Amino acid sequence: MRERLSGFGARAARVLARQATTPYRLIRSLSIKQPTRLWIAPPDIRTADSTVADEIRAGYFSFEGKSVHVAEGEAPFACFVPSTGWRRALTGFSWLRHLGEEDRSTARRLVETFLSIPPTRDDPAQEPAIVARRLLSFLAHSPLLLGEADSEFYERFMLALAEYARLLWLALGEGKTRGSERLICAVALAEFTVCADSGAAIATEAMRLLIRELQRQILADGGHIGRNPQTPLDLLLDLLALRQVFAARGLKTPETIKRVIDRALPMLRMMQHGDGSLALFNGAGMTARDRLATALTHEETRGPVPLQAQATGYQRMEAFPALVLVDAGGAPPAEFASDAHAGCLSFEYSRGTERVVVNCGAPGPHNAEARETARKTAAHSTLTLGETSSARFLEPARKSPGRAVAGPNKVTVERRAHDQETTLILSHDGYAAAFGLVHARELTLAQDGRTFSGRDRLLAASGGGPDNPTEFALRFHLHPQVSATIVDDGVALTLGNGERLLFSANGAEARVVDSVFYASPAGARPARQIALSGKAAPGVDIRWSFAPLPSPGVVPPGQNL
Repeated sequence: MRERLSGFGARAARVLARQATTPYRLIRSLSIKQPTRLWIAPPDIRTADSTVADEIRAGYFSFEGKSVHVAEGEAPFACFVPSTGWRRALTGFSWLRHLGEEDRSTARRLVETFLSIPPTRDDPAQEPAIVARRLLSFLAHSPLLLGEADSEFYERFMLALAEYARLLWLALGEGKTRGSERLICAVALAEFTVCADSGAAIATEAMRLLIRELQRQILADGGHIGRNPQTPLDLLLDLLALRQVFAARGLKTPETIKRVIDRALPMLRMMQHGDGSLALFNGAGMTARDRLATALTHEETRGPVPLQAQATGYQRMEAFPALVLVDAGGAPPAEFASDAHAGCLSFEYSRGTERVVVNCGAPGPHNAEARETARKTAAHSTLTLGETSSARFLEPARKSPGRAVAGPNKVTVERRAHDQETTLILSHDGYAAAFGLVHARELTLAQDGRTFSGRDRLLAASGGGPDNPTEFALRFHLHPQVSATIVDDGVALTLGNGERLLFSANGAEARVVDSVFYASPAGARPARQIALSGKAAPGVDIRWSFAPLPSPGVVPPGQNL
């Protein structure tokens, strides 16, 4: 099978933008009234952590790698803010899930203190996505907060729910929020209308709005239009809770929501390594494995793992114990490109639960200064020309990262499966305009899972183009648990479980140099990479492979002591 994938053009981007900002006729004619009661509290299916509860009881509020301590009986909302991300996490109130019945008075006191503080325009707490997360948290933990509450707190709490819903209603209808953040806003608004007696008219319109966003952003294979493998996971945890609310109230779950859930769950399995983590493409960082495991338990009918996600632009090759995941797609539309990385044709390679070749991944919020570096092609296991990226980014604004504005216009993918091996034949033209060259890559995985080999070539771009002398660099970033040593016939690798591999290459000399791995719970970790470099020109042809090496003291099959 052969197909051609490309980045979204200007016309498609205009259509998406028009769909997002099309005025909703009823926005100004419908009002969201203050509910008098909640019909039901949605479940919070994310896992709780008792150690976080202990910290909160002791006055420590730790988010995004930063911690603030407040005196007993005080609240953290008016204290020193160590970072914007910390403030967002604090005022999103997702941490309520860690508190139990014994913490009821503490939880209510903290919420009541927050509600008593007049909002300010530049407070991150007023950003639509944070308001949406707060609304979801308040709804899910309303039994904890409202149990034994007096009428004054009850009224203030219900008023806050209505105010949050109004803000989301306006933000969505007037285009004040864009990209994937629209999804959480739409989910929160829809969940509010199902849980609260807010009126049938607004409930109908809120559900239409959510369905519209799901149809616009979730592709046919279950991936997200922004191509971040973690986005479907975050969405699913909210949609699964919403589905349970529909069931508990005896209401029919909209077909679009059911289809998204049914498609996104297999997509997550496709992008998952043997150690339970998601592949590090297009903004994906450290995987919350407990959340991923929780989401996957809700897959009612589990079929084989998909090998292709054509709409989203990913490919998978698997032959136990080896697994290869490949970015084979173009740049997403600009609205959804704030997470996009310039990693076209990069791959990740793992063996069982051991990751071998990775991309550097997206750093966490506590290491935001490295975010733009991690997006560059050089931070991915693929080929770069002239130390430039295959996609260009706008300069990041003060509050948001730069968006991809130009990437490969033409990405080709051909998959060939034989009895003995599976091969992906790929190419992209991200360097054609600047250097007149096309990167062509072949990746082959043996059916017995023992060997994984590749071929990287540079071809003259059709129609000519600049012929700028430059250097190429072919990189294979190694997981931090992999050690690498130069040997006579290549690079000897030792995995975390002691398994040994030999990397060998023809066409350029392999070097082992420093790298960095951002997707770690403890933050950036030093790592190593295999690098091959040389003069870039049409005709460059490098073949390489990973093959098993016997462990020290082990006699290879067929040999005698």
